[in-house]
Amino acid sequence: MAERRRPGISAIAAHRPFADDFASGLLARHGEDRLALARTTLLIPNHRAGRAISDAFVRQSGKGLLLPRMAVIGDIDLGESLGNLFDAMGDGPAIPPAIEPMRRLFILADLVRQSSDKPPELPEAMRLASDFADVLDQLLIEELTADDLAEIDAGDLSVHWQQSLDLFLRVARQWQERLGEHGRIDAADRRNRLLKHAAERWTHASPSTPIIATGITTAAPAIARLLRAVAFLPAGEVVIPGLDLDQPDTVWEALGSVTPQPKDAPRQPGPPPAYSHPQFHLKLLLNAMGIDRKEVTDWPVIQRKAASDNRPRLVRNVFLPAQLSDQWQGLDKADSDTSGISLIEAANPDEEAQAIALLVRQSLEKPRQRIAIITPDRSLAARISAHLRRWDIVADDSAGRALAVTPQGSFLIALARCLAENFAPVPLLALLKHPLCADGDGRLAWLDQARMLDLMLRGPRPAPGLEGIDARIAATRGGAGDDFMAWWGALRALFASAGRERDRTLHDWATLLAGLGGTLSGMAAWRGQAGRAASGLIEEIAAIEELGAESINAARLPAVLQALMADIAIRPAFGSHPRVAIYGLLEARLQSADTVICAGLNEGSWPQIPSPDPWLAPMARRVLGLPLAEMRIGLAGQDLAGALAARRVVLTRSARDASAPAIASRFLLRIKAVAGERLRSDDGLLALARAVDGRLPAIRIAQPAPMPSRSQRNVPVSVTELDRLRADPFAFYARKILQLPALDSVDAEPSAAWRGTAVHKILEDWINKDSQADDALLPRARRFLDDANVHPLIIALWRPRLIAALEWIAAEVAGNEQAGRTVLKAECKGRAVLDGVTITGKADRIDRLADGTLAIVDYKTGQPPSAAQVQQGFALQLGLLGMIAERGGFEDIAGIAGAFEYWSLAKSRRDGEAQFGYVASPVREGNKRSGLPRDEMVPVATRFLSEALADWILGDSPFTAKLNPDQAVYTDYDQLMRLDEWYGRQADGS
Repeated sequence: MAERRRPGISAIAAHRPFADDFASGLLARHGEDRLALARTTLLIPNHRAGRAISDAFVRQSGKGLLLPRMAVIGDIDLGESLGNLFDAMGDGPAIPPAIEPMRRLFILADLVRQSSDKPPELPEAMRLASDFADVLDQLLIEELTADDLAEIDAGDLSVHWQQSLDLFLRVARQWQERLGEHGRIDAADRRNRLLKHAAERWTHASPSTPIIATGITTAAPAIARLLRAVAFLPAGEVVIPGLDLDQPDTVWEALGSVTPQPKDAPRQPGPPPAYSHPQFHLKLLLNAMGIDRKEVTDWPVIQRKAASDNRPRLVRNVFLPAQLSDQWQGLDKADSDTSGISLIEAANPDEEAQAIALLVRQSLEKPRQRIAIITPDRSLAARISAHLRRWDIVADDSAGRALAVTPQGSFLIALARCLAENFAPVPLLALLKHPLCADGDGRLAWLDQARMLDLMLRGPRPAPGLEGIDARIAATRGGAGDDFMAWWGALRALFASAGRERDRTLHDWATLLAGLGGTLSGMAAWRGQAGRAASGLIEEIAAIEELGAESINAARLPAVLQALMADIAIRPAFGSHPRVAIYGLLEARLQSADTVICAGLNEGSWPQIPSPDPWLAPMARRVLGLPLAEMRIGLAGQDLAGALAARRVVLTRSARDASAPAIASRFLLRIKAVAGERLRSDDGLLALARAVDGRLPAIRIAQPAPMPSRSQRNVPVSVTELDRLRADPFAFYARKILQLPALDSVDAEPSAAWRGTAVHKILEDWINKDSQADDALLPRARRFLDDANVHPLIIALWRPRLIAALEWIAAEVAGNEQAGRTVLKAECKGRAVLDGVTITGKADRIDRLADGTLAIVDYKTGQPPSAAQVQQGFALQLGLLGMIAERGGFEDIAGIAGAFEYWSLAKSRRDGEAQFGYVASPVREGNKRSGLPRDEMVPVATRFLSEALADWILGDSPFTAKLNPDQAVYTDYDQLMRLDEWYGRQADGS
């Protein structure tokens, strides 16, 4: 084949709309011959570029046409387009197939664990394996091997990097052995071989149809050789995006050398490589192709659509190399013209997103106006999407959503967590209430039963497994009927079918998740785009035979599942707005729009902070000639330069991120430095954004004081609720009249109430079942603690305190018996009628004193009420229990109350030592100045009770919230009474 003397290579500058210019130029070249376009083959960098170019052909043609054939060569994830084009090229070496990505990940994770001195858990091994695969692909793309890496002198590296390099080499060599066993090669290696074969084939035999490589900027050796071969084909051409042919030679030379130099080679004359400059990677590409910039021509532009004649000069000056930035001082108006460009600097990300949404809404008022939002900040993109939905605008977010946050993905993770935590209450209820669980007509009935189970599982966690749930249901069944028991029986049988094994192979876990997930969701987990992706993931896991060797514990399953879902993006196929799109930086390349919004222009976001490489030190990467992290900064700058091609460009940033002040992007600072005061700020739009969600006038919330009817007030009163009634009538109203009991949290930590209940139960059984035997109390307490399913730390901290206090109680009771005081009954219920209202109460213990009177005893795990509280009428429990006893309200107990005692298990000082357990009485005797005389305890308590009944139960007094705030210690109903909205404002009337 006679090779062309000059290469067919053109460029479309960054300030031009690449896809539209390319499409219009190619259409003009073929004229009216519509079949000529169909005979053309385009080599493109990725599928996103293919979509952009296809859309551009449709826009530029204005009528139907046959599109050219497109083959992706820039991405490692090639799909089938490259293979279909190049595998069928006829003779040549047989190229083995590429290994599947998931199989590769798990084999590498297994090798990392085998090769490490301290093998990591599987989720961490998968993360390291993913990073290993990225580095390995970079080596393969640059046509390097582990042997090239082994030649690096590691003596100058720190111990950490030496160990990482050694581990990398061990894993890499074992990986090559595994590939040979499977008869597979890496995808990047396969691409290199295919491209090499294509380049050699086309060099010796030119294709009969045109071949055009367009939009490709990577300088990988295999791609560079193919591009050179295409450039010298008689009907071949290479079109490079973003190359500035008008850039002065001084600036081009200031980018430095693009040839990697060995570490100990003498320094070459000239400036150091400007890795972070937007044009550096293009200089690298031309060098790899062996083509000089002077050989590149402008792509013929048929229709002039540049934003401004001065825009190229602005972009060129903004991105001047650092050593030439002194030229900014002498720029004229045309060199810094920012017409068509405006800036929005918001206070926070939400304000920024609101302003962008308003701008989109305004722009859509213009017919056929296309708007593109470009941002690498996924959180900001989500905020913008949420604000756009206010106007029913569903933006086409090209990045999609991670599978893990879709309903189908989150359902599988919820199921995995339920299995991992052995059906603990929180993950179990999260699974049963998931929107996909019991999807269909029976969903409402399912939720009714799930809520019933929720009520039963309130409080401390039950025993592990389904048996613990069974025991809790049996203990707290309450109003649950046969329907609930049938529902739980069927659900339990389904979970029990999963077996008790906590260690399974990942293959078996996938099979189990598929079965349980399909049954629980009614197959809804596999519906839709996300469902198909989830189903494909499970099937792919189950199909890999290498996963059958090693078992993983259930506790690791959710993390593994999330790691596998992290790289699976779900992009809606339809339903989004046809003229609005949200792009990441990679997705935005080669795209064009009438209005482009560059959002999130803060340092760390645009450009993003490069993620560290855990395997190779920066020096090693530099010696090997691998792309450095600084080149990503240059690519981000090139993305911004491409975005500036639009007729209208809006740059946005926020002064702070979610947690701290933010620093403006270096690119934005450069634009400000070049443009100065010419860069217009869109303050009007920002003010509008602030006004859209402006606060409404403050509404004064009055202190709640409900007034129920007489019939609603007629409720029984317990001795413990009188204190609540007098201190916080609203809380009494909510609990007794509205029937809104406070619920414990699910899987709650043992509270003071739980500890009190435990102490009461231990002492009740000791008195009623063990007859107060001295040697029975502590063994009973130890058995209770051993059986309680409470965090071991809680038990460990509380056990010694409880045992010490119980020892004191046993000694105190024995001493009382010797003094003629006997225990009559424990946990005894009583009732009395006062003014026609039923009064109920439960005495922790009632003793008979030696003089025949009764002692009312109340156990406290903490500090008891003070005598002053009793005197003021806010701790009347002991006095009211005495009233019930004197009226014969306790079965088989009669007499006069002669003693009122709190038996506290808290710490006190006795005989100069700190001990647990003491007796306190609110009775005023001896030198005490507070409290009530013994003979006034019952009358005073009865009087306070009678007054409260007359006011609230039998009268018309309002149930005022926090009537006595100093005594209203319970906070269960503070949210219901909207405490924070009125408390403290009652006096000033605000």
